[in-house]
Parts: sequence; structure tokens; C-alpha cells
Amino acid sequence: MIITGVSLGHADDAAAEHWLHDVVGVADLPDLVACTHLVRTPRPHVAISLAAPDGLPDLPATPADLVPAAELAAAEHRAGRSGRAVRYPGVDRLVGTLTVAELLEFSAIEQVIMLGGAQPDEDTPLVTRDFVRPQWINGVLTLITTPVGPGRIGPFELPDPTPCCADKH
Repeated sequence: MIITGVSLGHADDAAAEHWLHDVVGVADLPDLVACTHLVRTPRPHVAISLAAPDGLPDLPATPADLVPAAELAAAEHRAGRSGRAVRYPGVDRLVGTLTVAELLEFSAIEQVIMLGGAQPDEDTPLVTRDFVRPQWINGVLTLITTPVGPGRIGPFELPDPTPCCADKH
């Protein structure tokens, strides 16, 4: 597996995801695992790690001041310590409502937990909202979920979260 980091100073996850889709063309690389990483080096921003068994596309050079952030993202991905997966095998099949067992079968996600750590039953319906962003936790690609209705769960991360302080302006 080839793993590399890229840091171009993206301000947030959405900007990094758009860059991955538009510039890298991640949709054409089915075995790619691409993650976003919140980093503080040399300033707060989102770095990206990419991993693929057969090599990676040509990527732009990381500016010199952001190289430590790119290296950190790659190291965290390699160790399975952190990283929010944007692209991973099977992500395109995670639409609509699936059971936990189907999500685990169809994708590279290895574990589903509820916020707080409990594991849902495999027959629990999971409402994907067509937006499933698992995280590396202790070397395991894990989807954190929360209740979304009676007997149903969904990814904890919402596709379009309300910006902080949106009601103050």
C-alpha cells in the first residue's frame, strides 16, 4: 500500500473534499482511501492522506511550510490513528437505508459504533443520508453513529452541518 500526505492549506473538510473530487478525480480510483485530517502545523487547516495499493495519481507539491502537516497526515493514516475517510472501497454503495450488516459487507468500513461506544445490532437500519464518513480509530475504519428515529441510526456527521453561530448573524 502506498500512502502519502498532501497539505495545501484547505480551510475546512468541505474544501478538501471538493479538491479531492475535482482535482484528484477520486471517483476514478475505486481502491483509493482518501482521508482528511485536522492539523495545527504550522496553522490550523485540513491536510489529506491518500492510500492505494497500485499507486497514486500525480499530485501537486505541498508548499514547504506545509510539508510537516502532510507528513503527519500520512503517518496518522499509516498507523490507523486518525483520519476521516472521504473515499474508500464501497463508499458509492452506501446510499439510502441499509442494515449495519450490509454497510459492513459492502464497504471497507470495519466497525460501526454508537456515539459513546456501544455497538448496534447488525440488523439495525442505518440511514446513510448518502454521506458516510468513517474514521480511523485504533487501526480500524469505524463509523460513529447516533439515533435518527425509533430503532434507526445514522452517521453522527451530518452532510450539511449548521455553521457555528449561524443564528447570530
